Amino acid sequence: MPTPKKSLGQHWLFDTDSLHAICEAADIQPEDTVLEIGPGLGPLTIELTQRAKQVIAVEFDEQLARELPSRVPAANLTVVHDDFMRFDLSQLPKGYKVVANVPYYITSKIVRTLLESPTPPKSATLLVQKEVAERIAADPGDMSILAVSAQFYSDPELGRVVPAAMFNPAPKVDSQIITLHVHDAPLFNDVAPKDFFAVVRAGFGEKRKTLRNSLSGGLRIEKSESEVLLQKADISPGARAEELSLEDWHRLAKLM
Repeated sequence: MPTPKKSLGQHWLFDTDSLHAICEAADIQPEDTVLEIGPGLGPLTIELTQRAKQVIAVEFDEQLARELPSRVPAANLTVVHDDFMRFDLSQLPKGYKVVANVPYYITSKIVRTLLESPTPPKSATLLVQKEVAERIAADPGDMSILAVSAQFYSDPELGRVVPAAMFNPAPKVDSQIITLHVHDAPLFNDVAPKDFFAVVRAGFGEKRKTLRNSLSGGLRIEKSESEVLLQKADISPGARAEELSLEDWHRLAKLM
């Protein structure tokens, strides 16, 4: 068996109940095309090929990509040796689903790449660090740019917690299944995403400061002007970015 590479964040999951829980959360149907990111040794791949019409597994590790077809000898499996960040999602059929045990260090990039793609999946079911899953699904009061981004494009649904002991090698923290149900239509159709997120990035630019100050710095406007904008959006100038809902950001972005 290949030795897990720490540099690639490889922690392999073999627990059957957890693998089944991932597939159940993803709601894999016989007609589905599934994109698996980082299949590793293939225990999840086996489950997916038994449920889906087609599985496309993108593996960065050359040895694992070369050996996967012999580990999972399924006619409906296509293995691609590539960096997922360079993979062309447009080649996948409309309504494809993503399932992955995601390396912790690249979780945010993967979520952003999938959701911001011109051809996003119908859903993405990911096994991620528990703390990250909770951040993605956070409510106003505990929001982050990651939460705002994920919830702008999808409805996150938290699933089963998978203890660290279930992995080989065991990571330092527990993991959790999260499914991102991607919106069929834009959440707000009267503000362009780039304008919406320009305001969000400005608001989170200096996290410990009030929005009066962070927007002033991020948007390069006077504090008095940022205060007027916030008051027009019915947001307290003394509030902080993590307190705002997506609707709050929407009202603010419309004023820009």
